[in-house]
Amino acid sequence: MTTVNKEPQIKDNNNNNNNNNENNNNNVTEKKPTNLIILGMAGSGKTTLLQRLRAHIYENKIPGYIINLDPAVANLPYTPNIDIRDTVNYKEVMKQYNLGPNGGIVTSLNLFSTKFDKVLEILERRANQLKYVILDTPGQIEVFTWSASGSIITELMASSGPTVLVYVIDTPRTIEPTTFMSNMLYACSIMYKSRLPMVIAFNKVDVTDHQFAEEWMTDFDSFQDALTADPTYMGSLTRSLSLVLEEFYSQLQSVGVSAVDGTGIDTFFEKVDLAVGDYYKYYKTDLEKMKSEQLRKQEEQQVKQFEKLKKDLEDSKGAKVVYDFKSDPNKDSTGSNKKNQVYRTLNDFDENSDDENDDDEDDYQDYENDEERELDQKEYNDLMNYMKNNKLSDK
Repeated sequence: MTTVNKEPQIKDNNNNNNNNNENNNNNVTEKKPTNLIILGMAGSGKTTLLQRLRAHIYENKIPGYIINLDPAVANLPYTPNIDIRDTVNYKEVMKQYNLGPNGGIVTSLNLFSTKFDKVLEILERRANQLKYVILDTPGQIEVFTWSASGSIITELMASSGPTVLVYVIDTPRTIEPTTFMSNMLYACSIMYKSRLPMVIAFNKVDVTDHQFAEEWMTDFDSFQDALTADPTYMGSLTRSLSLVLEEFYSQLQSVGVSAVDGTGIDTFFEKVDLAVGDYYKYYKTDLEKMKSEQLRKQEEQQVKQFEKLKKDLEDSKGAKVVYDFKSDPNKDSTGSNKKNQVYRTLNDFDENSDDENDDDEDDYQDYENDEERELDQKEYNDLMNYMKNNKLSDK
């Protein structure tokens, strides 16, 4: 069994429902589905919550698409439309590369991310038919949020359409203020790293109500009161950090949900819609600024390269050129590991001597005959006339 298919076929389990409609969507106004990336600590209930979200959109006849990015999961309570396990064999990755569990997951994600353009092609073809695209990530949150492949996938999804991060928190385990603060710090770091809007989903509210967490996020004094019973260093540190995170809380959407009985799912999607508004207001604007800045730099670089080319042509006057390593302080005798290039015309360089030719030497010495020189000069003149006529020389 191979680690990864030589040409991985991204398995699309929704072909039957969509192929019949592709020809009917030519006149439909293009729209972008909302991408939901489900994140959370191990045991927080990400996969179970995704199953509940899938059941909700199915019951309400909302078109959705599910992508599983966890290569190590043995069984899923839902059937994903695209599954990383169809492309990458996690156990073979561990065996062939001599890796542990986390290393195997990271390497599997890296292999899959090299073919993620195929996933985007599938999603693009179905964009007019979908409202939500939901991505289930590995249980070990750090192998996705802090890996190169996780960043690539997140950025590609964010560039393709509105994307919202869903950070799932195990509510019963956050009743301690220090544990709550640890979760908030992790969520904060992910949000500011990705610059994407985030929805905090307090899961398992059927076991423990999440109102205490909502109160701690909105009422600073309430959180301080909860810390009075902790005189340790951790309690003092948590008090200080709570001041820092006050601004972070104001940018969050939060909701209590239960993956077991479906409590809060309707409110969850309302919060997602609010986060989509933040995406268009903040992230998309920043993305367009970054793209325009990159385009501007590329244009400036092109102008500089053209000016350099024009100067080289003017200096050489259309003559043949050879590379002179000895007159370039940034090059060694092999010409390697240096940046600048120095060109000298054959008129000025004698390959059999290190000395400069005298100024009064015959200019025709590098040509076998006048015809060859006139041909070079004609090519040079034609090039300069072309640049002049196309106004390139004025750039």
